[in-house]
Amino acid sequence: MAETVTTDILIVGAGPTGLYGAYCAGFRGLRTVLVDALPQCGGQITALYPEKEIRDIAAVPGSRGREVVDALKAQADAYDPIYLLGRQAVGLTHSADGRPQVTLSDGTVVDAGAVVLTAGIGTFTPRALPAGEEFLGRGLSYFVPDPTEHADRDVLVVGGGDSAVDWALALHPIARSVTLVHRRATFRAHAASVREVHECGAAVVTDARVSALFGDDRLREAHLRVDGEDEVRVLKVDAVVAALGFISNLGPLLDWGVELDRRAIVVDTRMRTTVDRVYAAGDVTTYPGKVRLMSVGFGEVATAMNNAAVAMDPELSLFPGHSTDTT
Repeated sequence: MAETVTTDILIVGAGPTGLYGAYCAGFRGLRTVLVDALPQCGGQITALYPEKEIRDIAAVPGSRGREVVDALKAQADAYDPIYLLGRQAVGLTHSADGRPQVTLSDGTVVDAGAVVLTAGIGTFTPRALPAGEEFLGRGLSYFVPDPTEHADRDVLVVGGGDSAVDWALALHPIARSVTLVHRRATFRAHAASVREVHECGAAVVTDARVSALFGDDRLREAHLRVDGEDEVRVLKVDAVVAALGFISNLGPLLDWGVELDRRAIVVDTRMRTTVDRVYAAGDVTTYPGKVRLMSVGFGEVATAMNNAAVAMDPELSLFPGHSTDTT
């Protein structure tokens, strides 16, 4: 028989926004369960860039991803949430009295007073490098969990977004050489980061693409096709990091009946979705003027939690008070 877990708040997504949501719920005295398809907390940060510096959180000028996740989890753990990790939230129904009941991929049912979706971009798979996929795991990778693995290597980073530029900056001090290749002359990454990568001494090749990778038991060489050049550029490389973005999928959440706009969940100013007792916060949401930053997600999930608390008990005040009031 499937296990049933009863709680006040079910958070679907144990990334940064979900972890902060667990703190907000705990501060209001609400029992909380966090569910995530990944086997650990932290979402994309833990899975893709635990060693990168996170710079866009107020008062945290430059902590590594894993440090940010550790701090958020410690903050949440003060209120003893239950973590159900490595399990996907699959189905949603409502009980006779309107309580959401969410079935997980292992058959567990979570009976909650309210659900808060903090699923980020959902499940994600990297966009493949068109050339050299056979070297995956033998020099080609799509993210860098441990930058020290590239110490004293010649590294080629491919891409023009924040991840590509940030990896080039992170690897430059420890690698033998770093070359950043982008198919366009303009970058999607933050202008300050692009300026920094030009100034740090890394080689930057624009209007170019990787046409082939070569090697034997491991990667040895990358060929570049540069616009306007007849000859192929040959680079000696030990590693290629393809930071070309990810294809995201909200999976079963698409079937929950929430209103969607371009595969993001539409919410109102209370972070309510179109499904009763189901809220959402963070990158998974959309509304006019939405800005996808981690710091924005923190504010959204605080709004969601406090509105959910009042929805469950109208006698409560929407404003939870300040943490300093309890000391």
